[in-house]
Amino acid sequence: MLRLNCPFCGLRDHHEFAYLEDASVQMPSFEDTSEKAWFEAVFLRKNLRGVHVEHWHHIHGCRMILRVERDTQTHVISKVEAAHPSFRQRLSDVNDETKLISKARSKT
Repeated sequence: MLRLNCPFCGLRDHHEFAYLEDASVQMPSFEDTSEKAWFEAVFLRKNLRGVHVEHWHHIHGCRMILRVERDTQTHVISKVEAAHPSFRQRLSDVNDETKLISKARSKT
């Protein structure tokens, strides 16, 4: 059983999540109407062993889309973060602020 540590909800069972997609694939721009480019992006993917970056949707929780770094051979999850860069920055800011508050409290 996989357990993902959602940055918003904490450690959760994988049944709360839905796998979305390979997060390393770069889709063509919408202006690119090349059938070949879209075919390659959607259907021609490498199925590599080892560490892989994926998007997962927390459907039975906060409903956020997460970027998960997972080893496809061992299923060890090494990193879970918000998929959208602005949410990653906000979480980082909150964590920094929490550390400062904790440090200030420990001095008193």
